Amino acid sequence: MTRRAGILMPIFSLPNDYGIGSFGKESYKFIDFLKTSGQTIWQVLPLGQTSFGDSPYQTTADVSFNPYFIDLEDLHNLGLLTKKELNSARTKDKKIDYGKLYFSRYPLLKKAFERFDYTEEFLAFKRARKYENYALFMALKGIYGDLSNFPPEFKARNKRAISAFKRANEKEVDFYLFIQFIAEKEYFALKKYANENGVKIMGDLPLYVALDSADVWSNPEVFKLDENLIPSAVAGVPPDYFSADGQLWGNPLYNYEAMKKDGFSWWKKRIRNALKRYDYLRIDHFRGLDRFWEIPFGSPAKDGKWQAASGREILKTFKNRLIAEDLGTLDDGVHDLLRFTGYPGMKVLLFAFDGSADNLYLPKNIGKNSVCYIGTHDNDTALGFAKKLNAKEFATFKKRANAVLPKGADRITKKADVSATLIETAYSTRANAAIISYADVLGLDNRYRINEPSTVGNWAVRFKETAFTAETAKKLKDLVKRYKR
Repeated sequence: MTRRAGILMPIFSLPNDYGIGSFGKESYKFIDFLKTSGQTIWQVLPLGQTSFGDSPYQTTADVSFNPYFIDLEDLHNLGLLTKKELNSARTKDKKIDYGKLYFSRYPLLKKAFERFDYTEEFLAFKRARKYENYALFMALKGIYGDLSNFPPEFKARNKRAISAFKRANEKEVDFYLFIQFIAEKEYFALKKYANENGVKIMGDLPLYVALDSADVWSNPEVFKLDENLIPSAVAGVPPDYFSADGQLWGNPLYNYEAMKKDGFSWWKKRIRNALKRYDYLRIDHFRGLDRFWEIPFGSPAKDGKWQAASGREILKTFKNRLIAEDLGTLDDGVHDLLRFTGYPGMKVLLFAFDGSADNLYLPKNIGKNSVCYIGTHDNDTALGFAKKLNAKEFATFKKRANAVLPKGADRITKKADVSATLIETAYSTRANAAIISYADVLGLDNRYRINEPSTVGNWAVRFKETAFTAETAKKLKDLVKRYKR
């Protein structure tokens, strides 16, 4: 990765008339904005189909695309939706209403599917079987709900039972293949446009998959599960900066001993697929590939314990285009794994100003082989962070931050200054990439925070059409030139 600048912008946050961002014209407009502003990385969050809780880090299938990201105007242009049906999806909602989307978007997509002719391209897509497990799983969910409610023969993936189900529910299975067919085509056309305009897509690979997922259903042997697909222990993290009680994620844990028998092929296939989807790939919760926090099923997060993972064996064949999310509770093992892989780590400026000269996130301590952020999708916005500080705390923060600003940067005098000053600070560092959340580009407060861990109601931020102005693009372009990004 050469010296670059980029923006963190989830697909779902892009503005349009249909309640949630898509792979449609709003994405193309955003790429044009990135190009004009000198940005060469667009960081998106995971693109998979979300389930209960709406988190992109809990998907129904790792291989899937989120059907909500399908461009409805594209379906209209293909003759698969009428103008009236397209207009029925219009909304003025300022935040994403996932409940409304669930009950309105799938019926609309089914209408499009009913008008779809089985082209040779689609039949070849179907024969490739890339999404077959996903489609079967979703069709089963439509009848039985959660994976835990599947009848025993389907939990066990009895071949005769699956074949009979597939024959009896062929249209429903094909519907789920159809939405992946459309979404995949739209995404890769978008990615091609981004690359042609000098923009690289940085994606995100969640360390874990959801318990209620096609991944668990089709590969139970790689997880710590009993014969009824009930986990013996689940994932989370111990108490840390984000949560005093730790976090109970509930994802099933990997059975590394079982995986070792075939050379960790499941994990390697997963990474290879993600690298086909993205130009750069951030591995979320990277520390979990050295050691992971194992929480006995049914216990609180704080009752977990550390267990060894097999990150070296999994990652040794992947040398380029990966980035480690090396935040949280770190130790020598994580640092050793990071050195072994050579991947860039992450530096977060909001963590920098505790008064310690040895703080790894201070601008002077940030090396080239890293990606610098003000904050990630899990953090306050810069202004939101500043607003939480009382007068005494802000005075201390201001003093510490102003002491390390790049030459010529505007000093922080009030809370409204924090976003712009920290953007310039991030750009000034030696980090090969500086990536800024778009809420910080606009200097917005925590009403535009993407996610607050261990709470509900997240992943709903939307921007307005007016957010991407020539003035904002010029400010970013000037910084790109000044700091040679």
